[in-house]
Amino acid sequence: MKKRLTPIGNSLGLVIEKPILELLNIDRETELEILTDGNALFVRPVRTAQEDEHREKVREAAKRVMTEYYETFKKLADS
Repeated sequence: MKKRLTPIGNSLGLVIEKPILELLNIDRETELEILTDGNALFVRPVRTAQEDEHREKVREAAKRVMTEYYETFKKLADS
């Protein structure tokens, strides 16, 4: 996706469309971290430790399910 910056007062802003906001689960109240490596700009939502902990628990649960039901999922994929 290519974008142009939009004038906002004496600054420039990047308009982020609704589908991207929904994909990242962010809104106008979400705090964002902006990083650069000197060549690119990286924008990502700041997540709390509680959100990170929840995300890790979900990953672990998914891994357990995939391991436990590997053969079942394989049969489904092959059919």
